[in-house]
Amino acid sequence: MRVKPIPLQVIQLAITHCQFTTMPLANTIAHMLIFVFFFLLHPGEYAYTNNPNAAPFHLCDVHLNLHNRRLNPLICSEQDLHAATYVGLEFTTQKNGVRGETVGLGWSGHPTLCPVLALIQHLLHLHAHRAPLTTPLYAYHNIGTWHIITTTTLTQHLRWAASTLAQTTGISPHNISIRSLCSSGAMALLCADVDSDKIHLLDRWHSNEMMRYLHVQVFPTPAPLAPLMVHHGYFTLIPNNPLG
Repeated sequence: MRVKPIPLQVIQLAITHCQFTTMPLANTIAHMLIFVFFFLLHPGEYAYTNNPNAAPFHLCDVHLNLHNRRLNPLICSEQDLHAATYVGLEFTTQKNGVRGETVGLGWSGHPTLCPVLALIQHLLHLHAHRAPLTTPLYAYHNIGTWHIITTTTLTQHLRWAASTLAQTTGISPHNISIRSLCSSGAMALLCADVDSDKIHLLDRWHSNEMMRYLHVQVFPTPAPLAPLMVHHGYFTLIPNNPLG
């Protein structure tokens, strides 16, 4: 099923709204939204769903590095944790993933929209409450009990942000869901002229269908095509008439 990519300003509003509070629920929602956008994750990998085939990432699937040194997120010092330069997720049974393969990212340079920063903050929360290695990343601890984030909850927050910015983005909240976030991250890479092969490596799509769909969805991508076609539409065909 094709979904419309969500502009980053909508995603950022949903994240910022959650970061105004110290509530574990809100903070975990922000962390999961960041993970999905940067890692191009599929539903069930970052939030609870009733899909029996869902394969969430767990605490034991997290890889952290401080330059070339591997860190153990459960026992390393907070100083090393805050200094981490790379975060990776190891695939086990996730959709379209290669078992044992790790996909990782570095710092984004943004004060809030950063996969490394979000994971460090979430790890600090899980570590503070002695979460076991089998804890899904979408879990959080509050008032003595473990809770989980659902795909429905994330969709509600995204639709609130989309509704707030509908006049400027043209995105209807009814046309998006949490499934839109994977294509949102891919569209951001596409608009940055990142090679499509590199996007495929991160998103794990097995065909070019989604890439073809994304190419024509957002204004910055097709807009320059008309002048290019005018300037480069003049050509001469090599004659293929037989010699005589």
